[in-house]
Amino acid sequence: MTSTTEQFADVSATTLLRFATAGSVDDGKSTLVGRLLHDSKSVLTDQMEAVEAVSQARGQEAPDLALLTDGLRAEREQGITIDVAYRYFATARRRFILADTPGHVQYTRNMVTGASTADLAVVLVDARNGVIEQTRRHAAVAALLRVPHVVLAVNKMDLVGYQESVFAAIAEEFTAYASDLGVPEITAIPISALAGDNVVDASANMDWYGGPTVLEHLETVPVSHDLTACPARFPVQYVIRPQSAEHPDYRGYAGQIASGVLRVGEAVTVLPSGRTSTIVGIDALGESVDIAWAPQSVTLRLADDIDISRGDLIAPSASAPATTQDVEATVCHVADQPLAVGARVLIKHTTRTVKAIVKEIPSRLTLDDLSQHPNPGQLVANDIGRVVVRTAEPLALDAYADSRRTGSFLLIDPADGTTLAAGMAGESFASKDRAGDEAAAADEDGWDF
Repeated sequence: MTSTTEQFADVSATTLLRFATAGSVDDGKSTLVGRLLHDSKSVLTDQMEAVEAVSQARGQEAPDLALLTDGLRAEREQGITIDVAYRYFATARRRFILADTPGHVQYTRNMVTGASTADLAVVLVDARNGVIEQTRRHAAVAALLRVPHVVLAVNKMDLVGYQESVFAAIAEEFTAYASDLGVPEITAIPISALAGDNVVDASANMDWYGGPTVLEHLETVPVSHDLTACPARFPVQYVIRPQSAEHPDYRGYAGQIASGVLRVGEAVTVLPSGRTSTIVGIDALGESVDIAWAPQSVTLRLADDIDISRGDLIAPSASAPATTQDVEATVCHVADQPLAVGARVLIKHTTRTVKAIVKEIPSRLTLDDLSQHPNPGQLVANDIGRVVVRTAEPLALDAYADSRRTGSFLLIDPADGTTLAAGMAGESFASKDRAGDEAAAADEDGWDF
């Protein structure tokens, strides 16, 4: 009998790669992306004409390829990336979804957004400056988000005379740092995005480098994450009850399968209530099917009339996650206002949003040496730290290491809906849990659960 993974190999196998670029200001991210698009012939004629017109208006002799991704007027005027710019392109070997993320420390939150679904992160470093604090921050974010592949693109090699020693020193320092964070695969490539060296075509100026170009690596890196191999998770988005003459008793639970495979006849548990039932029908695109898998959007029908609403999670009884009201996680703080111990927040996990209180902030990560600053009391914008959150209602959380979809959550300001932090449940990094301290619950005024 074939395994689930083998049975759905044709479904889960894909030629699509999602990747994000990151790096400090002026390291050349947008130029690299522009060079990738231009040299892979993924730029439309009218787009190129617009870039040439803007470049000429600025007095530049050659087209500024960075303008292919810096779409906001403020970005073009300042010459920096502010928003996450998404681009879609393809070669004969693979399709790509690219997120060009900001480099300025003020916009680190946008890098979290761009890298949260990425299979690969390209971290740029200016060969003249080497590994700096923002480089470390981007490496830490990539490690926390469990991005499986990281490319170190040492850019502006033309400004350091294409010296192998410069590249080797930067690659060694970054690789040691990222490896200590638990990044599983790191590939270092020396490039000049402006001149096109080792971006799409191999460089004639660096014959000492025998590895792939950036595009060659992007085309060949394995994308092995198989959602159908993970335990099934189905967050309910909407309850369908038409109560019409044609469907007087129809009750269906609509949503997107976050992971795994669901089958008609399978015993399932509804969380957080813990009630059990059996799947008697699966409707997909107006048709009844016997089986469905992530990331399909379907409607489930159950054998029993159970009180189920938006925010509940349906999972196979044999592999249902445990529920908890005590969430221990690592968060990237993205709001301007600090996150302090005792703060009343909302926690949004899949389709479920509940009240919560920050009971403890055991530590804040120091990026220079990866040490933990104990009990900081609060986290400010762009901080990465450990938190302990007590929720008003149980949540069916997986560890983020097991599922990026059902192991992640947002902390939200209940007053105005502002996103405060992006959280990853469980251990901090792939190598080990660096937080070290056990959470100690303490009663607080206000929302005390």
